Amino acid sequence: MNGHRPRLRVLVVEDSPVARRLMVHILNEDPDMEVVAEAADGREAVHWTARCRPDVIVMDVVMPAMNGLEATRTIMSETPTPIVLVTSNHDPAGGMSFDALQAGALVLLPKPPGPQATTFGQEAASFRMTVKLMAEVKLVRRRPARRPAPAPAAPPGARKVEVVAMAASTGGPAALAAILGRLPPAAPVPILVVQHITAGFHQGLVDWIASVSPLEVRLARDGEPLGAGQVLFAPAEAHLGVDGRDRVALSADPPIGGHRPSATHLFRSVAEHYGGGAVGTILTGMGDDGVAGLRALKEAGGLVLAQDESTSVVYGMPREAAVLGMVDQVLPVGQIARELVAAWNGGGSR
Repeated sequence: MNGHRPRLRVLVVEDSPVARRLMVHILNEDPDMEVVAEAADGREAVHWTARCRPDVIVMDVVMPAMNGLEATRTIMSETPTPIVLVTSNHDPAGGMSFDALQAGALVLLPKPPGPQATTFGQEAASFRMTVKLMAEVKLVRRRPARRPAPAPAAPPGARKVEVVAMAASTGGPAALAAILGRLPPAAPVPILVVQHITAGFHQGLVDWIASVSPLEVRLARDGEPLGAGQVLFAPAEAHLGVDGRDRVALSADPPIGGHRPSATHLFRSVAEHYGGGAVGTILTGMGDDGVAGLRALKEAGGLVLAQDESTSVVYGMPREAAVLGMVDQVLPVGQIARELVAAWNGGGSR
């Protein structure tokens, strides 16, 4: 360990003693981290967060007394702290995990397997790395949201834009909900989405977005025709693109920059087949996935929108695109839906 850098202080919140001991053990294996407190429910989590001021919280979603959603809301209001949610891949709480992401939690992870699992070492290492990365995130201040007026409905016949492609990583579920929840139900174009999220949570994400958006939201299926008003998400471990016949094209090609699905693959695909009729939107997230694809989209004459720093949980992907000159407009997340409507009405800025 670097002697000049203090260890990251972690609070672990889990009502199962066995699961809690396992996570404490996994995290304490890293010389850069130290579990400084443990809690068995959300109320204890709120108490220990205020008392210990941890650098990061690892918290279960389904708990007695106060669940992970309510604890997240309280902590983000009283003592804002990076929160990593953990739950089973098939969350019995349904959309509660994603509501907690909207409330300010950063990322959703599956609970690590026991030491008897053949993948334990690999999954434990990945778990530690994610917790360390999230501890470094500078939190976006959350204010009680007043729901803005919805974007205006598109008039019939105005269809210069043919497709919208969107990509997000850390902080993305809440950003996508903010945008897709404000689009009119009569959207005249299909919307294709890549969201980096752990395998096993894709269907839960889609179900949650569908509950807040007036549009048809589901996982994309290979070969299906694209339809107006559809929001199609890339499924787990498949690149999402389109073919020359206005159909979905899923691909098992190798990951791009460590990602499959990859935003770069999506943006390149819509650039190739729709050119200036495509709008690319890059949202909050770590790294630079999507930037190379936006170059192709921009060169093909498409419109590129990016989320701004003030509303991004992690200003990584949008920043890289903006720095390299790939972006036509940098916007707060609350204004992106209106700009998308303006674009497909023929009034988008280029």
